[in-house]
Amino acid sequence: MNQQPTSNKKPIMHAYQVRDGKEGNAFWNRIGAAWQNKDGGFSIQLDAIPIDGRIVCTPVSTEE
Repeated sequence: MNQQPTSNKKPIMHAYQVRDGKEGNAFWNRIGAAWQNKDGGFSIQLDAIPIDGRIVCTPVSTEE
């Protein structure tokens, strides 16, 4: 089963580290991307691993 994304395939999601700030503000830092596999799962590539906060994946904007 080939689950690795192909190099010419664009990611469908971006991964962000989200940390809560003061007064309800949050800090979002892009740390990776995700590609959908043929079996419906995802391959995720992280360029950084956060030590706090949470990881949120959001669909890639069509405006990029």
